[in-house]
Amino acid sequence: MTAHDSAGEPSAVRTHEAAALDAAIDDLLAGGISWRETAHFAFETLRTNPVRTLLTALGVLIGVAAVIALLAIGRGSQESITSSITANGANLITLRPGASTSGGVRGAVGESDSLTMNDAEALADPLRAPNIALVSPEYAGSAQLVTGSNNANARVTGATPVYAEVHNTTVEEGGFLSEAQNRSAENVVILGATIATTLFPDGGAVGEQVRLNGQNFTVIGVLKSSGGTGFGSVDDGVIVPLTTAQRKLFGARAIGGSWSVSTIVVQATSAETVDAAAEEVATILREDHSLPADGSGDTFSAINQQTILETVTQTTQLLTLFLGAIAAISLLVGGIGIMNIMLVSVRERTREIGLRKALGAKEGDILLQFLFESLALSGVGGLAGLILGSAIALSVNLTGLVTVSLSWDVALLAFGFALAVGLFFGIAPARSAARLDPIVALRYE
Repeated sequence: MTAHDSAGEPSAVRTHEAAALDAAIDDLLAGGISWRETAHFAFETLRTNPVRTLLTALGVLIGVAAVIALLAIGRGSQESITSSITANGANLITLRPGASTSGGVRGAVGESDSLTMNDAEALADPLRAPNIALVSPEYAGSAQLVTGSNNANARVTGATPVYAEVHNTTVEEGGFLSEAQNRSAENVVILGATIATTLFPDGGAVGEQVRLNGQNFTVIGVLKSSGGTGFGSVDDGVIVPLTTAQRKLFGARAIGGSWSVSTIVVQATSAETVDAAAEEVATILREDHSLPADGSGDTFSAINQQTILETVTQTTQLLTLFLGAIAAISLLVGGIGIMNIMLVSVRERTREIGLRKALGAKEGDILLQFLFESLALSGVGGLAGLILGSAIALSVNLTGLVTVSLSWDVALLAFGFALAVGLFFGIAPARSAARLDPIVALRYE
């Protein structure tokens, strides 16, 4: 017969079950609670207090949303400004008569301060200026345009056919200037998009006549809209042959047998050769105008587009960084809110912590649970903030007032920072909970 204990069960079976239970307890004491169980406890705790969880995560949510929206607006503005500058042509150097003002003192303007067609031809010589690709001499003024009962005041630019390539100008209707029209100083005009709409609201401008400063001009083209009026946009201007502007409209001076120009725009062969092209420009003009080689007597000023672009880019990047830093402050405030709530939670759950320790939970288990809770709060707030911030940025973009640029790197940075804030501000409450004495905790009222 098989030996039975007082309860009637086989003693061998009870011995086996006891050994298995002892082994499980030993494993628990040796390894503690698993990460999965710890995470489960943390999320269950947060789920039982949904209102508190929502209010605590709100600070992080607002912080992440602010970072996403402000950085998107900042980046979008930077790209928009850069696009506006480069839309008028790339790798450009703009030359104008007159030396740059220095120390508040500038010499008088005389004939030596003028740029001429001879200067433009010298700059276009590939032997003297190998880093210059294109040269566009221009003469600018303003005039009143009239057709029928419609009229508009516009900026008039006298240009040569190369103007279109230098300034990335696209004709939407008709055509651009020809070399023959420029040589014969014909009375033809190309209208900017806005001017064309003002003078011919029903369209069909090409082939029509307009009066420009009392003279009849034939419209041969309408430019495609550049989308703005800044950085030299011709939407609000018109283009005529350079010789027509010099001789018929604005009475340019003939200096040394060459007609004067108001501006010479030089395009370098590439972005890398802009500085070299600028040096060639300065050398040629100083030699041809018999000016000091050190630049002390320059009677012209040069505006380097690349320098402007770099300055604007640095400025907008700095402003975007400041916007992000200001928004990140709200994330820190949200982190402080998480720490306060977690400290309150530790106090409320002191007896629970003592009971768990009495049942074998280690300090590491308690520490991990509270850290998981803190990370969960910041993670939930961060994800909601990503959605809200993206929605705000897209809504701003839809208004058309500001361009935004959403990117994954900003989103990941904001979310990662939110998790880091949650981790940092969760350490103190987690350590406080982990170090509680189980006997004192069980007696806590």
